[in-house]
Amino acid sequence: MTSEPSTVRVRLDLAYDGGPFSGWAVQPGLRTVQGALEEALALILRRPIRVVVAGRTDAGVHARGQVVHLDLAPAEWDGLARRSSDAPEEVLVRRLRGALSRVLGEETGALEVRSAVVPPAGFDARFSALWRRYSYRIADRPEDRDPVLRGITLWHRTGVDVGRMNAAADQLLGLGDFLAFCKPREGSTTVRTLQEFAFERTDSGVVVARVRADAFCHNMVRALIGSALRVGEGLEPAGWLHERMLARVRDAKTRLAPAHPLVLEEVGYPESGADMAERAELTRALREEIPGTGG
Repeated sequence: MTSEPSTVRVRLDLAYDGGPFSGWAVQPGLRTVQGALEEALALILRRPIRVVVAGRTDAGVHARGQVVHLDLAPAEWDGLARRSSDAPEEVLVRRLRGALSRVLGEETGALEVRSAVVPPAGFDARFSALWRRYSYRIADRPEDRDPVLRGITLWHRTGVDVGRMNAAADQLLGLGDFLAFCKPREGSTTVRTLQEFAFERTDSGVVVARVRADAFCHNMVRALIGSALRVGEGLEPAGWLHERMLARVRDAKTRLAPAHPLVLEEVGYPESGADMAERAELTRALREEIPGTGG
């Protein structure tokens, strides 16, 4: 006979406005995304609970496609729908929205649970991920400044050359050591595979950056954007970013772009459960100590 699973793993897909939060991770005395979500879950489940996130975000960084997982006892999962004809997934989302309104008060709506599903066996929100993708909006001309979108757009005082920025960004693609663009953590590596790094001036005139990698170390995206802006302004040559990466230089010129225009857009996973489990095992073996942060 097949034994019943001891836990039910649940995937939650989230979106949030990073403005009211001091980043993702729980911090004593501060409002964080993880703290608010776990407090809401505790109200529903009547016990402390921890979630595992695909990629921690810095203070002020937003998300449209964040992913977490949590493990529930089968009785807890089945109990969600005991008094409803709806599926447990639907009940959990509905109850979380209500609990979050109690937790967040006047900031209700800053954190939205988009969906809850039971994923394929082997799924891990952090270690099964193949990539994380971020966007970053830059208005470098006064006529392109939209006050309605100022909370997610950098109003850059100097015009930038998108072609120069792309020439610099292209040289960083692939597997490399991004120490020059990271805030190192003890016991972790700064080696990453940068899969996409590109800038596009949209029809609205705003420049939008797309950055995708297998994972990001602390401050990596903001450091990449900040460095590319120096090239776009003409302060540095197009090869400057690549030279810094090869030299593993981190100094006063390593400037972080502001956090508020940065958005975690999407996290990519394998399609099958077997591939998810295999990916999780491989990633955990290679980078158990990497904190998978984003901004």
